[in-house]
Amino acid sequence: MPANDRPRDHAGQGAATTVAAHRARRRLRADRARQLADLLRRQILTGAYQDGGTLPHESTLATDYRASRNTVRQALDLLRAEGLVDRLPGVGTVVVARKYPHGLDRLMGLAETLREHGRVTNEVRTMGPAPAPAPVAERLRVPAGADVLHIERLRRLNGLPLSLDVTYIPLDIGASLLGADLENTDVFRLLEAITGRPLGHAEITLEAVNADAHSAAVLQAPRGAAVLMLERITHLADGRPVDLEFIRFRGDRITMSGLLHRS
Repeated sequence: MPANDRPRDHAGQGAATTVAAHRARRRLRADRARQLADLLRRQILTGAYQDGGTLPHESTLATDYRASRNTVRQALDLLRAEGLVDRLPGVGTVVVARKYPHGLDRLMGLAETLREHGRVTNEVRTMGPAPAPAPVAERLRVPAGADVLHIERLRRLNGLPLSLDVTYIPLDIGASLLGADLENTDVFRLLEAITGRPLGHAEITLEAVNADAHSAAVLQAPRGAAVLMLERITHLADGRPVDLEFIRFRGDRITMSGLLHRS
């Protein structure tokens, strides 16, 4: 190789090394910002900063969490993108949204779960008998194609859209719900009153899905926004399945929690 080519090669290698190092530092800062955002989010959700409360100054957060100011700013940007905080000139970073806790330790209706946080109301969008799709019939242990009660409700907490619930109930039980006050009463309470038996247990699956156009419009959420999908099949104390639900929660207004034991 000609000697005059070698300096250019070395210069190119040096530039590549510098770019790689810069990218590594940027990735590291992004990792640290995400981790700091997780810690600050937890503080917000547990009430350390109330609605309208101001977060500590960036320099204070940097000292408390042993992070750089750039990392703190990036973490706050992540929380701002989630809609939890906002930056107000002359004030600082303030909490502008709240998530409500939904426990996974006990079998309760939404109004029972959130009774300490306000009033849950239901807008019954559709309700009536409908042929059960095969997976629904199987889960509810009714004949394929048999009619079940189909209910779709928009549920609000203190007037804000919180969840979109689709419910299937065996018709021999569900028929009694047709004249019930579903706008102000949890289905769980009505099922126990109709059957004269307590609910026993439920199997749940929780996952994140993207909101389809219909769900987003009803929940007043951005199309494609992530929502929490809770699938729940609830049984009476004797084991009979009586309620299959698919519940889409606005992920920016609810947080799920539970207590787990290792036996």
